[in-house]
Order: sequence, then C-alpha cells, then structure tokens
Amino acid sequence: MLLSLPLVGLVSLFGGLLTYHIIPKFRDMFIKANLYGVDLNKSSGDKVPEATGVITGCVFLMVCFLMIPFTYSDFLLEQTETSAFPHSEFVQLVAALLSITCMLLLGFADDVLDLRWRHKLLLPSMASLPLLMVYMVTTNRTEVVVPIFLQSLLGLTINLGLLYYVYMGLLAVFCTNAINILAGINGLEVGQSVIIALSIVIFNLMSVSGGLGHHHIFSLYFLLPYLGTTIALLAHNWYPSRVFPGDTFCYFSGMTFAVVAILGHFSKTLLLFFIPQVINFLYSCPQLFHFIPCPRHRLPKYDKSEDMVSFSITCFEKEKLGKVGRLILAVLRVTKLASVKEVEIKLDDERSVAMVECNNLTIINLILRVTGPMREQTLTLMLLGVQVICSLLAFTIRYPLAFLLYGEIIA
Repeated sequence: MLLSLPLVGLVSLFGGLLTYHIIPKFRDMFIKANLYGVDLNKSSGDKVPEATGVITGCVFLMVCFLMIPFTYSDFLLEQTETSAFPHSEFVQLVAALLSITCMLLLGFADDVLDLRWRHKLLLPSMASLPLLMVYMVTTNRTEVVVPIFLQSLLGLTINLGLLYYVYMGLLAVFCTNAINILAGINGLEVGQSVIIALSIVIFNLMSVSGGLGHHHIFSLYFLLPYLGTTIALLAHNWYPSRVFPGDTFCYFSGMTFAVVAILGHFSKTLLLFFIPQVINFLYSCPQLFHFIPCPRHRLPKYDKSEDMVSFSITCFEKEKLGKVGRLILAVLRVTKLASVKEVEIKLDDERSVAMVECNNLTIINLILRVTGPMREQTLTLMLLGVQVICSLLAFTIRYPLAFLLYGEIIA
C-alpha cells in the first residue's frame, strides 16, 4: 500500500465525522420503513431505529473506494516499465471489499427478513469464497510453525493444505456470528468491536515497527476507516441507545476482521483478540445447538422499579430433554456455571409436570448471576473491561509466550 498512514487516518476521521452527523438524519426514515425496535431494558417504550450498521458500513465502503485511486495514483500516472502495477495486491484489495460488501448486504437482509440460524452459518461461508480464492491464487501460504519441543519429530513447519482453507472459512463464519451472540445491551456490540479493532491496530503497528510492514499496512488500510465509522456509531449506541446496530453491523464487523486477518497473514492471532467471544460461544453451545431449549431473546431481565437488569432464565419440561441435554445440565449444576432448579407444576387435571429453570447461557447472564443485579450501563462497562483485559492477555500470549514456545514471533 502506497498511501501513507497519516493520510488514511485523516480520511478515516472524515468518515467518522460524516457517520456521526448522518445517523440522526436517517432516524425517521428507518422508523417509517418499520426498521425499528423497542429497548426491552427500558421503561420508555420509545421506537429505536434498527440496522443502522448499514449506514456505518456504507460510509466505510465509500471511504475505501475513494482511497483506491489515490493509493495507486503513482502507477496510474507513470505507466512505466520500472513501476509495474501491483496486480496481486490490487486483486486482494478488491476481493476484500467484495467480501465485506457481500456480508453487509446479507446482514441487512437478515435484519429485514429475520433469517434462520442455518442461513447465518451458510451466508458468511459463501461471502468468504472470493477472499479464499484470491488468497489461494496470490499467496497460498498454508504452513504453520511447529513448537520447539515438537520440531525434532515434525520439523519446523507443517503444511495443512486444504485444512487451512477450511480453518479460514470457519474463521469468517465465527467472526461474523460471535459478536452477534455476545449482544443485547446498549453499546456492547459496537464497544467490543472498537476494542478488538484497536487491539489489532496496535498489533499491526508493532509489527510494522518490527519490520513486518507490507501485510500489516494492508490491514491498517481497512481498520482505520472501520474505527472512524464505528466510534461514530458507538456515540449514538451508547447508553441510553438512540440507535441499534443490528445484525448488519455484527456481520460487517466480523467479515472486516476476518478479511484483514486472512490477507494480513495473522488469522491465528486474530482468535486471541476474540477470547471473550470464544468463551461466550462455548458457554452458549448447549442452547445454540438446542441440547437445551433456546428462547428467541436471551437478554437480561429488566426490573422497571429498580431500573436494573438481572440474569434471565429459560423454563422447559424435563422430560423433553434428551440424554445429552440432561448430561449438560448435570455438568452445569455441579460446576455451578449455571443456576439450575427443578420445580413441580400442577396442571388443571391434578397431574404434575417436572420443569427445569436454567439461566440463559451467555456470559452476560453468567456475570449477572455472580454479581447480582446492576444497572445496564455498569454491566456494559464491566463486559468491555473484560474485553480489554483479554486483549492484554492476548498480547501476553502473542509475544512472550509465543517466543518461549516457538523461539520467534509468528503470525
């Protein structure tokens, strides 16, 4: 990338200011189009525009499109034999923008059409195919470094071949859904995305200063405009939220992170910055895969009189649980990772039914079960604090621990 980082930063600032000022202007338009919801953790009942992440995504794409001719202006103007046009890099740039655009479109379709979960898994896979094809044609790097204590048996590297492409495809699916799963309170989706993006930016800058510049500058080319537009959205989404980002923003954010990690050659490192999302996904698996009944919304329970939120529960008949569900409930009860209670409910015909009450399996509800009720804004700050701590842990794993295991800094 030939465009200087200060200039990218300046353009990103412009994109952020533009996003901040135009979001309120679209409020009435979204409500008139029935793209709105009611904040279940508020007593006001006001209509709040949904899917405003499409505004953020569109401004982001506009900024990236505008930077393209300036980025390659030297090649376009000179056209000499000594400055061959970097076709490989340009194709990667276009493929990255294509994947992000596809995911933005599919996310907006989800907000409008309310797609099923199986579609939410399939669509990111399809959107990532152009990216993986370009990676295969231009880079095709599928080796992973072996830890020092195994190098005598396996050698310095292992070529995973097709399995590495499967991993990168799954990474795109995970990133686009992980943020969406850890959501439901004001500022959380956008806030965690800002922290993840800042963490990756710091990692890129450290890599650039260490002489690993080219691929990490490519990553910054996308992340700086992303940060500018997302911080602007956060200003409107912070408590009390005046807009909801919607699945559009979550999908757009996840694909942006996947794109910069895959083409920036740090797809394994990216997962370190998703530690809270990985934990939340694993904790949510029993409900996501329907071993335990999963309600449509797993938001915390709101107490209007106290203006506080507490952990929400799901209630279901014990007899309807399969063997795997019963085993999972037993493990959750023994490890105290969930509040599990069995109650008897008498029916009109004097029969009784064994019911099970269990808190919804998200780390939001887990934290509320441990700490007790709290105000929504306090809960958001606590969860974002966890995200920051996990980012610090990620840097610790990425540098000192990786040096001990591999003897060098790896991607």
